[in-house]
Amino acid sequence: MAEKDSKVAGRVVLGFGALIGLWAVAAFVGGLSQAGSLSELARQYMIATSRISPLHTLGDYYTHCKGIEYLLYAAFFLALPACYIFLNKQEKAVQIKR
Repeated sequence: MAEKDSKVAGRVVLGFGALIGLWAVAAFVGGLSQAGSLSELARQYMIATSRISPLHTLGDYYTHCKGIEYLLYAAFFLALPACYIFLNKQEKAVQIKR
């Protein structure tokens, strides 16, 4: 009896997941057809969720570029020591069997 209930519950969950997946695909295709391109859809989504804001002035654009530069500098200064340590490891002696 418990095995039969488990199969029924599994089918219900699977059907519900399929409905949610179908809804998500329909929403994505509808949004894509309305936006016209994938990049425009992504831009509209990020503006709607306040991930980005439109750049209205040259000052906004300059501040945005400066922030990206600072992130690149930080990534470089974190990656350089890690790369240096990785490349300059002490070599271990390896025995060769003949």
